[in-house]
Amino acid sequence: MKRYFVCYYHEIILKGKNRPFFEKRLSQNVQKALQGLPYSSIRRISGRILVKLRADSPLEQIGARLQKVFGLVYCCPAWRSVQDMEVLQEDLWKLVSPRKFETFKIDSRRANKKYPLSSQQMNELLGEVVRTRSGQTVRLKGPELTCYVDIVEDYAFLYFRKLKGVNGLPVSCSGKVVVLMSGGIDSPVAAFKVLKRGCRAIFVHFHSLPHTTPESLDKVRQLVSVLTDYQYRSKIYMVPFAELQRQVVAFTPAETRVILYRRLMMRLAEEIAHREGAHALVTGESIGQVASQTLENLRVISDATQLPILRPLIGEDKEEIVAVARRIGTFPISILPHEDCCSLFVPRHPETRAKLDGIQRIESRLEINPMVQEALKQMETETIEFQGHMEQEAISR
Repeated sequence: MKRYFVCYYHEIILKGKNRPFFEKRLSQNVQKALQGLPYSSIRRISGRILVKLRADSPLEQIGARLQKVFGLVYCCPAWRSVQDMEVLQEDLWKLVSPRKFETFKIDSRRANKKYPLSSQQMNELLGEVVRTRSGQTVRLKGPELTCYVDIVEDYAFLYFRKLKGVNGLPVSCSGKVVVLMSGGIDSPVAAFKVLKRGCRAIFVHFHSLPHTTPESLDKVRQLVSVLTDYQYRSKIYMVPFAELQRQVVAFTPAETRVILYRRLMMRLAEEIAHREGAHALVTGESIGQVASQTLENLRVISDATQLPILRPLIGEDKEEIVAVARRIGTFPISILPHEDCCSLFVPRHPETRAKLDGIQRIESRLEINPMVQEALKQMETETIEFQGHMEQEAISR
């Protein structure tokens, strides 16, 4: 029997007339995710994507990569049979007989409604063969072995495991965003959440070299490399921020510095977004987590840009954010020690209830546009390509 991965999606099915666009993008992303691995073909059929495997296809690696493709609900390492019931029974028994179990059930799905047998009839006919030949017991709730049967178009697929996907929408179907990326825990999780909604992320990192060590840049590269497993190619803008901070420290009150830093960052990120054709900025801010993230301060910071600022973590607490960071693999990198630009020149008592008119008066002491343009001239860009470096053993043969 030929081997396949049968990949299922859900939210895309609800997209109406736009569904072909999303399905095409999802197929393209599956192809990108599997680059460098041997397989035969990728094909869309009836709410599924079929990845036809070769004899030398590494199931563990393919399964691990498919589990990171946004848009897929789950993917199943499967065998292809035929829709003739006698042949299907024999093929199922060939696959079941080497396995050790005491209880089992058959779970049939019939996407091809022209098939003459109902799902219940298939369950009974296939289950009887397994029961009589194995001598084991049918258990509909909590069996040791579940035999899945999927009748779709002219295929019949048999499988025993469902590898959970990440759901969401295919990356690059919702447009570009610019993510303000620190080396901390929050911003990589915020980036992950917008990737899950189909955005393509352009990353911007602000650094204060030579006043800080290069570790912050290295951390950001590592974090973006992890996130590149989900979008396959990433671009980072490394923006020098030390001179802007120096001028803020020289000409403005200490308690307003963090807010002024953030407003400058928004302006720089907005300029980069215009260059990239991005439609929004993304931050890892959460209400009340630090002094700059009170509602009053967030409002003042948002005023610095005309682009919408997306804050996917706005209602999350730290424990929830850390849980996602652990799950996606960014947490061990984020907690490595480093100095970032925001920790430099931070006042002991920062403003927590800033007023826009007051901040604008203080900001008028600075030559904002020349400061921004000079930083843009000095920034550097880097590209990180997909390596599949976070692969884990996902399944067994």
